[in-house]
Amino acid sequence: MSGIILSDLSRRYGGADGVLALDSVDLTLPPRSFTTLIGASGCGKSTLLRLLGDLDTPTTGSITVDGEAPSVLRKAGRVGVAFQDPSLLPWRTTRRNIALTLEAAGKPVDRAKIDGLISLVGLDEFADSKPAQLSGGMRQRVSIARALVLEPELLLLDEPFGALDELLRTSMNLELQRIWLERRNTTVMVTHSVSEAVFLSDQIVIMGARPGRVVDVVDVPFARPREASLLRTPEFHAVCDDVSERLGRAIAGVTV
Repeated sequence: MSGIILSDLSRRYGGADGVLALDSVDLTLPPRSFTTLIGASGCGKSTLLRLLGDLDTPTTGSITVDGEAPSVLRKAGRVGVAFQDPSLLPWRTTRRNIALTLEAAGKPVDRAKIDGLISLVGLDEFADSKPAQLSGGMRQRVSIARALVLEPELLLLDEPFGALDELLRTSMNLELQRIWLERRNTTVMVTHSVSEAVFLSDQIVIMGARPGRVVDVVDVPFARPREASLLRTPEFHAVCDDVSERLGRAIAGVTV
């Protein structure tokens, strides 16, 4: 497996005189790794995620995932996506919201697979509950299970916990790590939280202000699995401080 390779990638909206969201992005990410993208608002993080998922098209450059174009993976159901807004259908239960991905892909609804995912995200008691009966964290778990139901090789997460309070967000970070360790999908996540990025990632990609460019990549040194106690250690805070300093310099346009 060759992982993700981005080569001279750019995205401009509105023609030659339009907004340049991404410019000359070159990046290689290992297979089965967990990467986060951080940077200022409007620096192209979500645009990059959409390009990876074939939800948008590059203006120039190329993307390959294990040697294939994102369009090939998407059409084969090998990409899973979860956004900040879980967008669950209010009239469907947890089980049926997860089944929706299979239905949309024209695949048989495999109840055993769905129930296995419900167990994986810790919602056994809520399989027949509707979204209004679930907490915000539970709805995000359903969204992640829905993204995993096609057994994707590439998992894309766009601020999945951005709307949650800090305590719940920490709990969901632990849950996401547990789920990821069981599946080991190549995962790319957008976040604005430095501590979340450090806790979850193998590497952190720091992007400069628009037009978005990769200005630094930080390897996270902590072994897995990572426990909540890591968050209180001097070593963890030292890495967070280093990433925050690099991020601040990137946003200011200073060479890192």
